[in-house]
Amino acid sequence: MVGNFRYKFAKCMGKLGNFLVHLNGGMGKSFPGWLFLHVGSYEALNNLAKEPEIGSVIVTGTNGKTTTTTMLIKLLSKDAQICSNFESNTVNAIATGLLQGKSELGVFEYGIRDFEHGIPGEVQRLVDPIGVVYTTISREHTQVLGIKNPFDKYLAAKRELSLNMKRGVIVANVDDPRTVYIGKNKEKDVPVNYFGLDIDYNDIFPEKDVECPVCGRKLQYSKRFLNHRGIYQCECGFKRPEPNVKITKLQTSPSRWFITIEGNVYNYPNDTNVSFKIDTDVPPFGIHNIYNTLCSTTAYASFTPKIENIEKTACEVFEGLTMAILPPGRFEVVKLKDGKMVGLGQGDNGDALKVNVLFMNQYIDNKLEFIYTTPDVGEEEVFEDHLEAIRAINPDHLIVIPGRESVEIAREYYNQIKDEFNADFYPYPYSEMEKRIKGIVKLILNSGYKNIIVSGCGEEQAMWERIKQEIKKER
Repeated sequence: MVGNFRYKFAKCMGKLGNFLVHLNGGMGKSFPGWLFLHVGSYEALNNLAKEPEIGSVIVTGTNGKTTTTTMLIKLLSKDAQICSNFESNTVNAIATGLLQGKSELGVFEYGIRDFEHGIPGEVQRLVDPIGVVYTTISREHTQVLGIKNPFDKYLAAKRELSLNMKRGVIVANVDDPRTVYIGKNKEKDVPVNYFGLDIDYNDIFPEKDVECPVCGRKLQYSKRFLNHRGIYQCECGFKRPEPNVKITKLQTSPSRWFITIEGNVYNYPNDTNVSFKIDTDVPPFGIHNIYNTLCSTTAYASFTPKIENIEKTACEVFEGLTMAILPPGRFEVVKLKDGKMVGLGQGDNGDALKVNVLFMNQYIDNKLEFIYTTPDVGEEEVFEDHLEAIRAINPDHLIVIPGRESVEIAREYYNQIKDEFNADFYPYPYSEMEKRIKGIVKLILNSGYKNIIVSGCGEEQAMWERIKQEIKKER
């Protein structure tokens, strides 16, 4: 903490920063938080974090952070006054959210890949959250600035965010052995609410060995839901616990997916356990977003001050969701006026591209074309993961395009797979992004295939969202 005068001055400067951001839309939206911390120091964040009456919740993980945080904000804001920030993934963004004014709860997304480019322990100490929510932890985001970060360090950085918690609740994915490992090691200090699937659903991709986070042996799976998520156990005794909250029914259709969520969790604001059953429907946005729906529901039930509203509020929020809930540039399926079904959006790591392929797979009723945008130099492991997804869906025609900066490495990736598929290469350069975007749009519109998937690496806003907006004009 800092002295009262310095804190109040820093807070005034932060609010000034907020005014300037609204005045000039070109400024970074985390600027108010940066200014507050610059004037007050990181210690001032501890003062600011005490302002929400109940406390703050931090959402982290490899994938699903933004969508889960967005859903959680929608749910909690029905029951309480909240302050929030998401997408920015930084301590500046957390401070910016806390500067929004009087609130009962804070909800913040925080991304962390290693200790060199983040301060998870300091964030935990300064914010002192009442909740840390883990979506999933996988190997896809272990590379930082072109340098491969050892996975054990990546996992340790994620774990650090809740390591010293002595109050509140941890929410963890029971189907993910890594988040369970974090949860199991904290059960002596705080309640842990686990969420997972309890449905007949199986992954279509080749199985990869997954190490036990306790002893390093190979985990044995009786069911795989998605990549490393499933029902597992190890010779050392480590195994998947029973979920506190679970999806017990999933019925899909082209327009909506119908789900049943059943749960019994510890609720922090009321210091009691609460049971619920929710029958609702959501957009047809893929199994990965079913996980995000389940995660946000578990977090909502854990932190709402109005437990009597859980079932009613969840139904209202989820039944009102559309595909607009997805962050800019993320994958969705669009039906064009000429009858083409086009699945397009970012798939910048192996996990993301696989869920995109799973999502598109339900719509494929004819021959398939895959327009694939490649990773960059030093991202060979991402390419290998991508190749698994491409092989699983086995397109009739494959088009390879640079997704990031290097045309040369994209050509190398193409040369590795051109004999395996009916493939073509289009060397659209990064320096001519407009040409790349127009080229991809033209390929989609002129394609002779009725089913097209367009995914891989590339910037969410600068590339994928612009391609999506152009294609949506042809609906």
